[in-house]
Amino acid sequence: MEFSQDDFDRLLLFEHARKTAEANYASNPLDADNLTKWGGALLELSQFQSVSDSKNMIKEAVVKLEEALAINPAKHDALWCLGNAHTSHAFLTPDGDEAKIYFDKAHECFQNALDEDPSNELYRKSLEVNAKAPEFHSEIHKHGIGQQSAGPSGGGATAASNPKNNQSSNKKKSSDLKYDIFGWIILAVGIVAWVGMTKSNIPPPPSR
Repeated sequence: MEFSQDDFDRLLLFEHARKTAEANYASNPLDADNLTKWGGALLELSQFQSVSDSKNMIKEAVVKLEEALAINPAKHDALWCLGNAHTSHAFLTPDGDEAKIYFDKAHECFQNALDEDPSNELYRKSLEVNAKAPEFHSEIHKHGIGQQSAGPSGGGATAASNPKNNQSSNKKKSSDLKYDIFGWIILAVGIVAWVGMTKSNIPPPPSR
């Protein structure tokens, strides 16, 4: 997987956010805002890992977000981020029944976030998108091999239908499928809004 300059900038931004949150946690482990930022940064950084490492980083993000919610159960941004974490885990889980468990958890989180902040359109949209996610999950895993040649917008059957391409397609399937999945999550859930929040709440990364 090749990173664009924007990807690289995001990687630096969220690695800086993670390190900042980790340092702040050492001095104040009961700061729910800091734990939420830590969990959100881990969730973003998981996009740049292999599938197995992504799952592990998502699990770590869930731990931080649940820790924040243990301190403040009504913290709606933590609930929303936790919903994103469960959604991400679901898309990285090929088995539909197992993935549904995570989608259901995400639905509960998005609903609780919206209950706490009823005027938040991002939470409302996340809840709407979550209802369609299992169907998309089925399609993207069904046609996953072809995703690497055509991207998430469709037309991906070419690589899968050509036997000569099967070996290279299968080799790239895991990383490219993960990239397509996360790309859809970013587009659908609007994580850019969280990026804006993060930029306004952490100091700028050190100059290179």
